[in-house]
Amino acid sequence: MPSRRSSDVIVVGAGVVGAACAYYAARAGLSVTVLDRGPVAGGTTGAGEGNLLVSDKEPGPELDLALLSTGLWQELAELLPPQIEYEPKGGLVVAADETGMRALRDFAAGQHTAGVRADEIPADRLRELEPHLASGLAGGFHYPQDAQVMPSLAAAHLLRAGGERVRLRLGEDVTGLLTTRDGAVRGVRTAAGEVSAPYVVNAAGTWGGEFARLAGVELPVLPRRGFVLVTEPLPRVVRRKVYAADYVADVASGSAALQTSAVVEGTAAGPVLIGASRERVGFDRTLSTEVLSRLAAQATALFPVLAGVRAMRTYVGFRPYLPDHLPAIGPDPRVPGLLHACGHEGAGIGLAPATGLLIARSLSGGEPPLEPGPFHPARFEAAV
Repeated sequence: MPSRRSSDVIVVGAGVVGAACAYYAARAGLSVTVLDRGPVAGGTTGAGEGNLLVSDKEPGPELDLALLSTGLWQELAELLPPQIEYEPKGGLVVAADETGMRALRDFAAGQHTAGVRADEIPADRLRELEPHLASGLAGGFHYPQDAQVMPSLAAAHLLRAGGERVRLRLGEDVTGLLTTRDGAVRGVRTAAGEVSAPYVVNAAGTWGGEFARLAGVELPVLPRRGFVLVTEPLPRVVRRKVYAADYVADVASGSAALQTSAVVEGTAAGPVLIGASRERVGFDRTLSTEVLSRLAAQATALFPVLAGVRAMRTYVGFRPYLPDHLPAIGPDPRVPGLLHACGHEGAGIGLAPATGLLIARSLSGGEPPLEPGPFHPARFEAAV
């Protein structure tokens, strides 16, 4: 097979995280080759709702990453074309009873100390924000920093914004890594040949653990399946991302069992997206009528107006889950030249810009924009 030096860095994965890594590396003056065995956004990104959230994150490293990304997405929205459908529409978390409201108050109070704006909305004002909400709710919290993008287009336009420094190679499955005698990574091997570069970034999403094993290291990424229902196009009956309070607990849970909680949001194009489900069933893509029935019932309980609306389709995706719910970002000390940018679970679209910036700063020797320690890729090995 012919071997050729492709660039300063190879990014494996053309989802939104890989696209952000490529974009910020190109901005730092590096040449980048992006490889993917499928199309742009062909994995988890293409099955996402496009959420850019701070509302579901407790104070800590992930929230810090989300707040950094919030500002970066605002910058990107000015740079990228309107087709990415960036909407700073805010989020609304609602509680069914006073017990739920107390939990939301405690959660919001902690977030406030970390820089999140969360405004309590009493029950009699909920319909000012969402006129079609069900009656009888105890209240909620409005998060004006929450936003949404169309994830597939966001990934594609991030890659394009990298300009001539970013070369895209699709339909090429990485089958192995090129290494030096002392084990340092110096490129990848594909069916089309060997591609060399001094750095390789693992942005393979749910398959990030599989890719890490090619380098002889363990990264315990597991798939966490989720379904989304998509309605027929509608007038804007749901103005924001609206979800029930138990969604926050589901996000933080490590359970492998099926969990569903009401998440409903309108889109700029008209359809309403309905989620959310979580379960660890490997890469099983089998359609689950049980999950879809639960999602439909929970959505119509929250927005009764949806009871008469047709669901046009459903899609399934796999969140890249790591046991401590934090992504792996940065150089792998076990394999020189290998960096990781994966394991974001359901938050990868929102966290992509900050992840890309961290990777680019690491590659270029720049100052990291926040403390990278909590995202250390070898932290699981250290805990054994």
